[in-house]
Amino acid sequence: MPKTLTEIRSLARSHTRHALNVLVAVMRNTKAPPPARIAAANAILDRGWGKATQPIETGEDGALELIHRIERVIVHPENPDS
Repeated sequence: MPKTLTEIRSLARSHTRHALNVLVAVMRNTKAPPPARIAAANAILDRGWGKATQPIETGEDGALELIHRIERVIVHPENPDS
């Protein structure tokens, strides 16, 4: 029988402490491959501090410019193509 989303979240959250301990163990294990240690460290930081914001860069100076334009067009009622 499928579990509800609330039950699944509750079950997952009940393992939070153990999961965090596993991440810390991998991060501290000097025999673990560096990518695994980095992934564990990033996961710990993301859970503790949230994911870092990513800047959006475009253009030559690296800044994103947003330009909003509001235009009012007046049309003669007898000549809408003018």
